[in-house]
Amino acid sequence: MGRTISEKILSKESSSEAYAGDFVTARIESAMAQDGTAPLTIKAIEEMGGGEVWDPERIILVMDHTVPSASVGTSSLHKSMREFAEEKNIENLYYGEGICHQIMVEKGHVKPGTVTVGADSHTCTYGALGAFGTGIGSTEMAGVFLSGKLWFKVPETMKFEVTGVMSDMVMAKDLALKIAGEIGSDGATYKAVEYSGEPIEEMSIGERMTLSNLAVEMGAKTGLVEPDEKVERFLEGRVDEEFELVKNDEDADFEETIEFDADDLVPQLAFPHLTDNVKPISAGEGIELDQVFLGTCTNGRLSDLRAAAEILKGKKVHPNVRVLVNPASKETYLNALGEGIIETFLEAGCVVNNPGCGPCAGSHQGILASEETCLSTANRNFKGRMGSEQSEIYLCSPVTAAVSAIEGRITDPREVS
Repeated sequence: MGRTISEKILSKESSSEAYAGDFVTARIESAMAQDGTAPLTIKAIEEMGGGEVWDPERIILVMDHTVPSASVGTSSLHKSMREFAEEKNIENLYYGEGICHQIMVEKGHVKPGTVTVGADSHTCTYGALGAFGTGIGSTEMAGVFLSGKLWFKVPETMKFEVTGVMSDMVMAKDLALKIAGEIGSDGATYKAVEYSGEPIEEMSIGERMTLSNLAVEMGAKTGLVEPDEKVERFLEGRVDEEFELVKNDEDADFEETIEFDADDLVPQLAFPHLTDNVKPISAGEGIELDQVFLGTCTNGRLSDLRAAAEILKGKKVHPNVRVLVNPASKETYLNALGEGIIETFLEAGCVVNNPGCGPCAGSHQGILASEETCLSTANRNFKGRMGSEQSEIYLCSPVTAAVSAIEGRITDPREVS
């Protein structure tokens, strides 16, 4: 019987012949923790009695959620990460470089056909490169730091087959939200979800990362796109070691296959306070905004900034709206500078922040006041996530965010394209 991508990767990395439902102990290619989780991992290691880490070169520590620090407490957590890195000879320590998931793929820490774990739920993003990427808890990560291994139950695979052609002003984010809304927040619990079909094949790696990023919002263990030559091109100069593009066997057994027609897809909105509370944009048109946020590990890449800048060029954001932009990484920021994108944002009246999670994390930038409304390109809109529990967050694509920023209210981007 054939195997899916997940079954093949977990079989290879556990030196076994595993299928969905089997338990395996797999080798970990790389392990990442960020400033919200790494301090807990470090504490757990200390409580276990310490010891040397399994491979300092395969451990990545990223400060991205609250950078620069907004408090003495956060500065102390950052300090503990620096001290741990120095003690354990961990050189992959990033501060101010951007969001952990963007850094992981840009710096070559993710290899197709391997297992990468992160102490962050959106580690599933790496499935866009054909890797089995999944988020784990801080205590689990302590065990990985010490052993380089972790046990898994091999997941079933739910396949989303996308057909048709996506219209102008409809982006990968709209497709991701549509699927999340249809499946629900627990519709793919502990499953691998896979996105396939011609519209997916035509997407850039960045767009595929958007799809994989939102897999966890359906409860999935990972979100995969079958890797192709685009992955190889993206990783040129980033990964020096050989890697394997693992593909499904022709007779692979999928738990379920669900079809989505891109021809009928319109811009989508996730309404407060759940990512799966998704409706077509017509249901939210006219809602007045206080803040618009462009960025995050979902939509802070160069292609996202470029799409928004094309709309904002030569225009001004509405005087009643604060527009915050956080590039996903320093590399993204520099490329955006080179293309004049940052200049476009500034001239339009946006506030461009340093690379990082920024407002999404709700810890220091763009905090919402009571009864304020934010339109965000993030992946979560939980109550109180970006500030007051009496505020509201709507999720959308970068082009919807840009058009709405100009109009001062939620607006269908197709109306002004």
